[in-house]
Amino acid sequence: MKYILNKKYWAPIALLSMMVFGMLFTSCDNNDSEGGTITITKVFLEDVNSTVPDREVTFARLGQLLRIEGSGFTGLKKVYINGYSTYFNVVFVSNNSMLVSVSADTPILEADPSVRNTIRFVNDNSETTFKFEIRSGKPAISNISNTMPNPGETITVSGSGLTEVSKVVFPGNVEVTTGITSDEDGEFFIVTVPNGVSDNGGSLFVQTSNGGVYSPAYFNCKRGIILDFDGRGTQGSWSTATIPGMIAPADLESAAVGTGNASHGKYVPHRPARLASIAPATGRATEAWTAGTGVDNWRTQLTPFIPANTPLDKVAFQFDIYVPDAWKDSGYLKICTVNNFNAGTWAGGVYNYIPWLVDGKSVAFQTTGWITVTIPLNKFYQWSKEAATFETVLAYREAATYQNFGIWFENADVKMKDVLGTESAVEFPSKATSVKVYTDNWRIVPLDTPVYNDFN
Repeated sequence: MKYILNKKYWAPIALLSMMVFGMLFTSCDNNDSEGGTITITKVFLEDVNSTVPDREVTFARLGQLLRIEGSGFTGLKKVYINGYSTYFNVVFVSNNSMLVSVSADTPILEADPSVRNTIRFVNDNSETTFKFEIRSGKPAISNISNTMPNPGETITVSGSGLTEVSKVVFPGNVEVTTGITSDEDGEFFIVTVPNGVSDNGGSLFVQTSNGGVYSPAYFNCKRGIILDFDGRGTQGSWSTATIPGMIAPADLESAAVGTGNASHGKYVPHRPARLASIAPATGRATEAWTAGTGVDNWRTQLTPFIPANTPLDKVAFQFDIYVPDAWKDSGYLKICTVNNFNAGTWAGGVYNYIPWLVDGKSVAFQTTGWITVTIPLNKFYQWSKEAATFETVLAYREAATYQNFGIWFENADVKMKDVLGTESAVEFPSKATSVKVYTDNWRIVPLDTPVYNDFN
């Protein structure tokens, strides 16, 4: 009886067999023959974990295993990838096929231009150079300096592997291919925001020399705005006579401020001009709110693009902040999902934003223009210790008597045991402060990130 091996199993079985033999016989030099003419016909990516374990490719990344087809490999002495002498095992070499792994030490951008994106094969009598693209690890985006900028402003996109950015596609399929400044180490790039970006928001798509990458789908997500003080959302306020720290519409400011990324119309000063300073040990010093019960309706507004069953680590509260002078040592913003908290709390549906507290030390926080802050909803204390979905937050708000979403400035002592959730004696006693802190464009955004497939 004959058994026919399914083709899809051939590559991993063959690769495993070759590795077993390779454990018995290893060498860097092929002494079987002086060698003849070398030809290359195809290159395959070997990946036993892929649905296509033996895939023909036109590029490879550092660390990946390649199977190269051609002729004349018998007698092969050296392989150079981007000019780097690369180890290969002669057990994995036949006259028409060989295996070689792209070393993690292979130069990419620093490779000499004459050898970059090449593989050179050498024996005693001849050599051949094959043009083949070599990339480093997959690019990744970790932060966008401002996710709701004005057209014509620049943004800085940070991450890794962001080398030689050639194209940025904004929501609404608006492409930018010129004027992009890339960091040599691939840690960031700078691009000017074009006109016509969709107000529905979405991901940036970025094409780099290392391949493509998407940002989270939170760029220009204006449909997620719950309050921008310019007509999207409704501000709520109570009497400043009985609550001096209440920020009323009359306290809002509208002068154009910020360099690089400027203000959008009206914005909220968390120390209104009528207050010269904020005294120490003042819990609920100033406060700004949405209109709340009967007006706010997150379920109707947000679930059409953030389904209620979305995990909370894929949903975030975003806002833009401008701090023109150094802020350190005292004061923070308490972000409240409903209006039902006391000063000093580190529990419930709140999050305390303390930008000057870095690794347990007070470090001055200051911005030249408006930047975006992103806080995933699973960082709010109520939902930080167990898995939850957006439905949990929606239900939490709908069950509240006062459904106002708000931010208040709290000038209380900061204790590291509260910040860390573990015992610590480190404490930052509150001090009188006259710091200027402005926020705008409060919004709920999705954090889902499309996956870029090298092979579509």
